[in-house]
Amino acid sequence: MKNKKRLVPWLIAAVIIAALAVIGKKLYDLMFGGSLAVTTEDLKNGIIACSPAIIFIVVVLIAALIVVVAAGKLKQPKRALVRAQAPIAILLAITLSVNWVILGVEYSVVNSVFAEDVKVSDETMASGRAIADQIASEGIVLLKNDDKALPLSAGTKLNLFGWSSVRPLYGGTGSGDSDTSNAVSLIDGLKHAGFEVNEELVKFYENFRTERPVGTIRLREIGSKRGDFTVPEPTIAEYENANIFEDAVAYSDTAVVVVSRTGGEGFDVPQSITGPDEYNAQYGGLAQFYDFTTQAEDLDAGKSYLELSNREIAMVDRVCKEFKNVIVVVNSSNAMELGWLDQYDSIKAAVLCGAPGELGFDSLGKILSGEVNPSGHLADTYVYDLLATPTINNFGGFAYDNYAEVTGSQDNRAMFVNYCEGIYVGYKFYETAAAEGLIDYDKVVQYPFGYGLSYTTFDSSIAAVEDDGEKITLDVAVKNTGDTAGKYVAEIFYEPPYYNGGIEKAAANLVQYAKTEILQPGEAQTLKITFRYEDMASYDSNGIKSANGAYVLEAGDYKINLCSDSHTILDTYVAKVDKDVIYDDAHDGARSTDQVAATNQLTFAQGDVTYLSRADGFANYAEATAAPANHSLSAQALADYASAATFDAAKYDDPNAVMPTTGANNGLKLADLTGVAYDDPKWEQLLDELTVNDLFSLTADGGYHTVGVESIGLSATEDCDGPTGVHSNYNPAAGPSYPGTVMLACTWNQPLAKARGEQIAKECAEINCTGWYAPAMNIHRSAFGGRNFEYYSECGVLSGLTAAAEVSGATENGLICYVKHFAFNDQDNYRQNNICTWLNEQSAREIYLKAFEQPIKAGGMGVMTSMNAVGPVWAGGCKALLTNILRDEWGFHGAVITDAVVSAWYMDGNLAIRTGGTKMLAFNITNEFYRDLNSVGTVTAMRNAAHGTLYALANSFAVTRAVSVPKWVKTTYAVDAVVAIILVAWEICAIRKYRKAKKEDEDQPVGGGRLRQHESPLHRRRPGPGLDPL
Repeated sequence: MKNKKRLVPWLIAAVIIAALAVIGKKLYDLMFGGSLAVTTEDLKNGIIACSPAIIFIVVVLIAALIVVVAAGKLKQPKRALVRAQAPIAILLAITLSVNWVILGVEYSVVNSVFAEDVKVSDETMASGRAIADQIASEGIVLLKNDDKALPLSAGTKLNLFGWSSVRPLYGGTGSGDSDTSNAVSLIDGLKHAGFEVNEELVKFYENFRTERPVGTIRLREIGSKRGDFTVPEPTIAEYENANIFEDAVAYSDTAVVVVSRTGGEGFDVPQSITGPDEYNAQYGGLAQFYDFTTQAEDLDAGKSYLELSNREIAMVDRVCKEFKNVIVVVNSSNAMELGWLDQYDSIKAAVLCGAPGELGFDSLGKILSGEVNPSGHLADTYVYDLLATPTINNFGGFAYDNYAEVTGSQDNRAMFVNYCEGIYVGYKFYETAAAEGLIDYDKVVQYPFGYGLSYTTFDSSIAAVEDDGEKITLDVAVKNTGDTAGKYVAEIFYEPPYYNGGIEKAAANLVQYAKTEILQPGEAQTLKITFRYEDMASYDSNGIKSANGAYVLEAGDYKINLCSDSHTILDTYVAKVDKDVIYDDAHDGARSTDQVAATNQLTFAQGDVTYLSRADGFANYAEATAAPANHSLSAQALADYASAATFDAAKYDDPNAVMPTTGANNGLKLADLTGVAYDDPKWEQLLDELTVNDLFSLTADGGYHTVGVESIGLSATEDCDGPTGVHSNYNPAAGPSYPGTVMLACTWNQPLAKARGEQIAKECAEINCTGWYAPAMNIHRSAFGGRNFEYYSECGVLSGLTAAAEVSGATENGLICYVKHFAFNDQDNYRQNNICTWLNEQSAREIYLKAFEQPIKAGGMGVMTSMNAVGPVWAGGCKALLTNILRDEWGFHGAVITDAVVSAWYMDGNLAIRTGGTKMLAFNITNEFYRDLNSVGTVTAMRNAAHGTLYALANSFAVTRAVSVPKWVKTTYAVDAVVAIILVAWEICAIRKYRKAKKEDEDQPVGGGRLRQHESPLHRRRPGPGLDPL
């Protein structure tokens, strides 16, 4: 019996340890195998958040040990009773602490970790894969096809050259990562299309290297490696030693060269391949974490990552000498330098196959075989020299020298970047520079924006026009004049009138586009393409026509051009504007899509930068595009700088505000407000029901989820990350890995984008995810942007129209799309340093915000802010951006979440909830997250923020989920009950034992003695009759 009693504490300890082991295993899987990507910083913050519980356990443990030792001075049975309390106290402390952590401070994370296992149904997976296949089939771009080299004949034997042929890229890294576990390889895609592949060449590359190096976001993570931009490729000597070229020529006369370039979250693509002892101006201090190449032959400070490496040049040169029929596959979402495609007569054809996802290489095989006719068009301009672009000197890491006062520490280093080119981004620069005589277009641009070839030919023209002075509808007649079925894209650009020295205007501006169905040879289709006159207005940020800034449609002739790309005009309609139309309150009122007239809101972000101007033929080009000379924050910038160190609630809070009502019992549930207008009085009644703790949880605790609020019928919801598809952060549930965002843009197919949005919503619904951190729609300002693969294009209109279609498809089916990263997050290096992004308001509105404006006005319910700053103000705490533009002008009422809170010195929740944000993508939340939690200003700000989040949730499928106690919580309660019963029983036994022993002592006769513990009566001698005790 005694042995059984001794097992009791061990059994209790075993139960607790087992529970902790299960939790630990889940967390370990997330850290090392899941998409949550737990970092050392997260662990540190988690320990800090749980420190009260940890301290409590340690204190109890120490106290228990002291009691055990001190009890040795007591006599039995009191000593046994006191010592029995120590293990009881320790186990009770552990139980209480674990409960406090998992049911309190870390409840939302644990709740997500132990969410029910779900999966995407087979039917939904099948429909998703069909859409993925269509995106890749229409998003692969035919760049070159001399002598009709493509399509290849069935059964053609192919020699695959380039190490990337065996390890191609399917996506990027970070949030846009692509799951390759079920991916079709490039080799299998070709085999599925009926081609044969030289297996000896495949083995040669497999033996050379098995893993692809990657510059990675995961530098902060446990067990992480250095970033590595090496382009793996054998030396010519290694090729020759293996007799590769001679054997390949014997195998067949056709070679396919594969060139791949990676990109990803947290890093930009190197503009210079420097060695470890060379200074890298773009990377600065970050260079210590990277190898730009580990192949000595490829070290070349004058060459970028987006050129062929020296080893690749040697390989391509040799292949083109040995083979007369060479096909090139460019497997890169970043625009590369491809001038070498024109330098070899042997290179007959080339295709761009960016980030194809898990099925895209099947689509590549279909295109090379002719089963699919390519219909993709470029989403970027491809130039011959990427080191001679207008952005090259103003992209990377530029450090301030006077920041510590406003960042709070010398360690919190402030960085900056100047968007010196103004509105002249991508094709808008090259088309305008050519029109002004600044450049020789054909020598600078290899492939224009919107360029793409087909296996057939088309005739197209503007057959009819409806023009009512408010909008224009073009009837574009398209006919397939070739011998192969295919699709055609009608691209509509406009050329506005430009007045020297006036409002800046580009010579070519995409305004709308449409794609035909598959047209058989000889078949025709008429496309109706409509846009508004106001869509052609320019933003007058300099107050030339409007005192406070406004959109202006200047008088003059507007050439509406039907184009095959940004440079090739096929037909033109001229729209005449008789007088200036100024969209402000003093003149013609707001644009039809704006709630209030747009006025200057971002003048503080213009700084002292000289911006590129078209005036006098870009006379200031050299001055404007030079590298920054000033590295000091101005007095005004220092005064405007926003960080935790400079935060002052008095700047934002109404001093006359009264404490809002909290905890009311008005009987409303969130579902009652589905479809109810944002400003309906019912919302105030619902918000009155929330307690301060509810408001705190809804706004602060937003890391991949929204907490449940039982009082209003809100179940806890999950969010998922990743523009390439649906992947739960907390369980293996996932849909297909779709082609990258660039490839979707290259389809130039808005209905297809909408179909993907609808499909994403269906997948999210099946795995209980209410929010999707996508699509991502920052701009390809530079080809060296690390996350270009998950952003659509260099063009705000192409990005915006594609995103509007995708977001509307998802939103109409109940999914909240958090379009990201709002805004100006167009480079990744130093984004965590609150990099100050200086730009003028015209470029902000016409280029960078345009991509967000269109999906928001199409009904989008969510926004994710960016890590960078707008001028000197963090985007996630910028009232001008989040309230004045997003909410007041565009009419947005939904949820605004921050990007991951990784730099708390400026990503300040106190600022976010007061300027238009609604929740923080943060973990390990404590009551110290907000300053003065119970102040009128903080409670009011939390209430306003919660309103936006709840409005979005009320109009999503979150309201269809029943509120219930999670199974793991029920299990926790059951374990608590068992532990409590055992502890009570243990305490009762200890007390009863004590009382029994005490009673035995009291019943002992005088002179007698109680047996010592573990002493048998046989072992104790009593003196016999007549004998004295010794």
